[in-house]
Amino acid sequence: MNPIATDPASEDPQDLPAPACVMSFNASDATGAGGVAGDIATIAAMGAHALPVVATIVMRDTAEVFEQVTLEAEAVTEQARGVLEDVTISAWKVGFLGNAETVGAVAEVLSDYPDVPLVTYLPTLSWMDDEDEAQAYLDALRELVLPQTEVLVGNQKTLTDFLLPEWDAERPPSARELAVAAGEHGASYVLVTGVQLPNNQVDNVLASPQGAITGEKFERFDTSFVGAGETLSAALAALLATGQELHLAVSEALAFLDQSLDAGFRPGMGSVVPDRFFWALPPEDEEGEDGAEDPMAAGLEPAPGKPRSIH
Repeated sequence: MNPIATDPASEDPQDLPAPACVMSFNASDATGAGGVAGDIATIAAMGAHALPVVATIVMRDTAEVFEQVTLEAEAVTEQARGVLEDVTISAWKVGFLGNAETVGAVAEVLSDYPDVPLVTYLPTLSWMDDEDEAQAYLDALRELVLPQTEVLVGNQKTLTDFLLPEWDAERPPSARELAVAAGEHGASYVLVTGVQLPNNQVDNVLASPQGAITGEKFERFDTSFVGAGETLSAALAALLATGQELHLAVSEALAFLDQSLDAGFRPGMGSVVPDRFFWALPPEDEEGEDGAEDPMAAGLEPAPGKPRSIH
């Protein structure tokens, strides 16, 4: 008998199951906090394979965004189509695409794969100086990408400005009201973060037009994070790619984000960056003072007493 032939380690890689593949359309962010760099790290940490497509180049540091250099829309779609002709994907993640023209081009690519779940993340665009350009971008996203979106992810205020710009009530809209507004444009669900609660807590709620489905309440901290929403949306896309049911995927993505922020680090003089590979690094002390196993090494359950809000 040839021992090499029966050694599992010697199997042809082509015969081994491939991880689920997630295509991310996002900006290039040299800080690594968000954009395609953040998506690659998050998707890999969730056990899937990232297919990153650069939609624009954002100039920023860990404190603020300065400007962007947009790419030709054709250059963006050619990146995607070259891979799509070769690789089977299981989910999409859409982040910041740069301008309205690129939104339209990406939407056309998405429309060719209507059965692949799409997670769309809506970042704040307050840094864009040209208000007309920003509005054209949001209009295109609303008209072309939302109809194809399974889950729209964003902070409560950002989603309110996007979905209900005429909202003038004293209270902010509920997650359900935002889901109704998103549903009018074709999105199936919203994952609303940063919902303010009493006692210094925030809620993060998955909702459909019929009502809230699931969520997690976290204690609010004053720490400023960059890349939190990107991490949450990419983690959710990766989990949906593996076939996870939506409500379970949201719970696990929130737990993953919570521990990524808990282990976050400040690489520069600005905000804290999530550590998506918190679970891969050995703890400083393998056991606590009482001999108990470090909870961070046990899995993705949030560390007791150390929740973080999503800013």
